[in-house]
Amino acid sequence: MYNDHPMPETVYIETTIPSAYVSRRKDPASLYRRDVTRDWWHRWRQAYDVRCSQAVLAELRGGRYPGRTQAIRLVRSLPLLEITDEILAVAEAYIRHHLMPAAVSGDALHMALASVYEIDYLLTWNIHHLANPNKIDHMTTINRRLGLLTPAVITPEGLWREDQT
Repeated sequence: MYNDHPMPETVYIETTIPSAYVSRRKDPASLYRRDVTRDWWHRWRQAYDVRCSQAVLAELRGGRYPGRTQAIRLVRSLPLLEITDEILAVAEAYIRHHLMPAAVSGDALHMALASVYEIDYLLTWNIHHLANPNKIDHMTTINRRLGLLTPAVITPEGLWREDQT
């Protein structure tokens, strides 16, 4: 049967996205990330099947910062990917292979969720540990060994739909 409404691509929203959305910092880089995130959220989010996880909610709830309630509200209605034993094992493999430091197990968990659930895009502002071109080849190699696909790890400025401009 022909389907003229293909399934939308999937996006996993990592913690830095709602954090940037509510940021009240005034430095130019923070203002840029906030504005781009808000623009993506309002203009492009509905073009994708957007997911989140309890890991994101736990990280957002874990601190005291301006905009905390708004950040949680922003993502709490999104479908949540379940954190399973397989997800935890994959995250541990990332740490064991030095893809991410053990102290940043949250990042390993986000990548494991996106990889195991075969999410198309992991949306993040975390350039150091996730959206880092120097790590993508290593991540892809480890994921292949684990029998997993690697999502495209991208910032909001790179995830828009050409057919909706």
